[in-house]
Amino acid sequence: MNRDTICVQGGYTPGNGEPRQIPIVQSTTFKYATSEDMGKLFDLEADGYFYSRLQNPTCDAVARKICELEGGTAAMLTSSGQAANFFALFNICQNGDHIVSSSTIYGGTFNLISVTMAKMGIEATFVDPDCSEEELDAAFRPNTKAVFGETIANPALTVLDIEKFARAAHRHGVPLIVDNTFPTPVNCRPFEWGADIVTHSTTKYMDGHGAAVGGAIVDSGRFDWMAHADKFPGLCTPDESYHGITYAERFGQGGAFITKATAQLMRDFGCTPSPQSAFLLNLGLESLHVRMKRHCENGLAVARFLEAHPKVAYVDYCDLPSSPFHALAQKYLPNGSCGVVSFGLAGGREAASTFMKNLKLAAIETHVADARTCCLNPASSTHRQMNDEQLKAAGVPAELVRMSCGLESSEDLIADIAQALDKV
Repeated sequence: MNRDTICVQGGYTPGNGEPRQIPIVQSTTFKYATSEDMGKLFDLEADGYFYSRLQNPTCDAVARKICELEGGTAAMLTSSGQAANFFALFNICQNGDHIVSSSTIYGGTFNLISVTMAKMGIEATFVDPDCSEEELDAAFRPNTKAVFGETIANPALTVLDIEKFARAAHRHGVPLIVDNTFPTPVNCRPFEWGADIVTHSTTKYMDGHGAAVGGAIVDSGRFDWMAHADKFPGLCTPDESYHGITYAERFGQGGAFITKATAQLMRDFGCTPSPQSAFLLNLGLESLHVRMKRHCENGLAVARFLEAHPKVAYVDYCDLPSSPFHALAQKYLPNGSCGVVSFGLAGGREAASTFMKNLKLAAIETHVADARTCCLNPASSTHRQMNDEQLKAAGVPAELVRMSCGLESSEDLIADIAQALDKV
C-alpha cells in the first residue's frame, strides 16, 4: 500500500463485528487454561501474550504500522526515543565493544553514547557527518559493533549521507542504525538507502500533539547476523538467560534482532510503553502524511524569511538552496525534510534570549514536532552538559535557536518572528 494509506489503515485490520479502532488492552496480564499453554509462550514456541512488560496487543498493532511504514520485517515500541536508541545499540554491544557515531546528533543521545554507555564499557568515536570515506573508515576498530546517525540531526539539521555511512558499516561487517525521527518514513525511508535498523522518538511528529512520550525500533531484516557471528555472540550463540535460544537461528534475519530486544532487554530494563500511549500514538499516525506536508511548508516559509533578515547571522534548513546539505536533501528528502529550522542571531546568546522572550505564538519548550510552534536555545537546555567546543562540534553554538514550526498559519508565524526580532 501507499504510505498515506498505511498511515490510516496499517497495523490493524478488524474482523467481522470487531472494533474499528485499535482496542486499548489495558491489562498487565493474560489468562491461560493450562501451565503448558503459558510455557509455550515463555519458550517462544507460540504467539501470544503473558505480561505487558514484554508485549501488549495494542502496542504490537501500532508497532506493525510503523514497521509497514518503514518497510521493515519486525518492530517494537519502547517507552521513549532514548530507550529505543539505547536498546538498538545495547542489543548488539557489550562491555569492551565500540560504536562509530555521527557527531551531530541529539544532545541526549550524545550523552547516552559518550557518557552512560562508556560507563558500561562501550566506547565510541564521533565523526563529522561530512567526513570523507577514508576518514570514516579510520574511525573503525576491530571491536566496532555498530554505526549510528540521524537522518536529520537534532538540532544541527545536518543531513546524513546514508549511503556513505551504510557502505562503511557494511565494509566492516556491522549494521547502520539510523534515527529517522525528524523526516519520519513519510519523507525518508532509510532502509531504501542501505540502513539496517531504524529508530524513532515517536514523541515527535508521529504523535504530533505533544500527548505521549514513546519510541520505536524497526529492523530491515537484511543484515546477515550469522555471516558475522563472531561479532554478534548475543544473537548468534545460545542465550542461557532464555532457555538457550540462538536468536539468529530460531528467528532468522527478519526476526532475530527485535525478538532478542523484546525477550532480553525489555524483560530486564522494562522500558515499556503503555497501551494508552500507543493508542494516542496511533491517532497521530493516522494523520502523519497530511501533517508532514504542512510542517514542511511552514518550515520553508520561516526559513526563507529568516535568511533575508539582517539580524539573523545564518539559517540551517536543508531545503534552502543555500544550505550545504541541499544536495543530500534533494537526494534523500525530495518531498520535504521537516518543520524544524535552526538559526543564529547576530547578537549571540543574549540576542537569542531576548528574541525568545518576546515571542507570542511560539512557546519556549523542550520539545519539537507537534501541532504548536515552539522554540529552544539548545546550549542552555538540551545540550547544556556540553562545553563550548563540544557544542561547536555538534553544530549547536551558543547563539543557535531551534524553532519547530507547527501547523499554524505561516503568515502568523512570520509576523510573530518579525515582532520578536524587532525587540532585539
